[in-house]
Amino acid sequence: MKFAHLADTHLGYRQFGLVEREKDFYEVFEKVIDRIIEEKVDFVIHSGDLFETARPSPNALLVFQKGLLRLKGAGIPMYAIAGNHDMVMRKGAIPPQVIFKKLGLKVISPINTNYTHGDIFIAGLPYFPSSQSKVLKSKLMELSKKAARYDKSILVLHQGIDKYFGYQYELEIGDIPDNFNYYALGHIHKYVNDSFGEGRLVYPGSGEIWKTTEIPDYKENGKGFVLVDFDGSKPLVKRVKIDIPREFIRRSLDYNNLDSGIAGIKELIKDFDKQPILDLEIHNVESDTNIVYEMINDELSDLALMIRPKFIMAGEESIDEILKQNDSVGPKELIVEQLEGYGNSDVNQLAVDLYDFLSKDKIEESRDLINQFYNDYYSSNNDDIEFKTEEIERDETPQEESEDVQTTLNEGF
Repeated sequence: MKFAHLADTHLGYRQFGLVEREKDFYEVFEKVIDRIIEEKVDFVIHSGDLFETARPSPNALLVFQKGLLRLKGAGIPMYAIAGNHDMVMRKGAIPPQVIFKKLGLKVISPINTNYTHGDIFIAGLPYFPSSQSKVLKSKLMELSKKAARYDKSILVLHQGIDKYFGYQYELEIGDIPDNFNYYALGHIHKYVNDSFGEGRLVYPGSGEIWKTTEIPDYKENGKGFVLVDFDGSKPLVKRVKIDIPREFIRRSLDYNNLDSGIAGIKELIKDFDKQPILDLEIHNVESDTNIVYEMINDELSDLALMIRPKFIMAGEESIDEILKQNDSVGPKELIVEQLEGYGNSDVNQLAVDLYDFLSKDKIEESRDLINQFYNDYYSSNNDDIEFKTEEIERDETPQEESEDVQTTLNEGF
């Protein structure tokens, strides 16, 4: 028995506002589907963040539909959960994955938490924010009891775990049941393959570079998915690297030798199939940065899709160097530091989650998170508390689903 495990495909993501980058994510997904079919796997697991948003564009939906139908034609079913990008944190909300159930997608949800594929028990849960960690832990224990009845089992989650996620996470490693044979994780965009419980715990990583901070891991481990051989006593995991359509090039240039630095970059990228993204840090700048930018743009714009310069004036240090020297902390750490006196880790995590939502203008999700936190910790009943907010004008106003349609979809999720 062999299966493919992928996650964090983020279909529909228009990085830097560029249509070309959106197409890059589609191209990678199509390559992954090609390779999965070539490998003749028995099934596929997608561990969340299939789409960039909970309301994907028609193009994103169409690309996934084509991939799913190709898998179906090859006799390969797909099991999937919703990640944080696939979901609106609101009571009764459903992820876009539900649309594809009629086409054979097997959606793992709080209502349908598990399936069996032959003699393999496949169970999981969609993303839970840290403010709902108590509910998440309780549900994990329930799945662990069910898995105990099977010789082989897989747990599918889209969560950050403290051991791998650094500061912000939803679960500690000790919260994970240890009686599953394979842990199909998503959410972390770097590749992780670790021994845990009865087998392996794996984050396959994202299919494309979603943030430039992922570039070091990409250089070391590439992007792609994993193939899992489930025939032996323990699963054997094989990393499958997929070439991304265009490169991200990082270079530090000295203003005093700018001509030679630009010439070196031009020589490097002149034969690339697709225009790369250039991250350039120019040190010791002694003139107007607009003049320097125009010079760089004139020389490189025809060869690059996007140029992202940072200018370090003469006598100044880059922000990266300052942070290294001062061991500074980021805004999330500062929030928690200010709240330490309250002695409540749940409140700390709520503040961090709100920071994440509000910094991305996710007002609706922020309000729902506050409502959920109030209900979990302070309300004597389960009725939602409505927090009134001012109307905020947006370029897009999400269409509200009718109550009848919402009820119908919820019954099947």
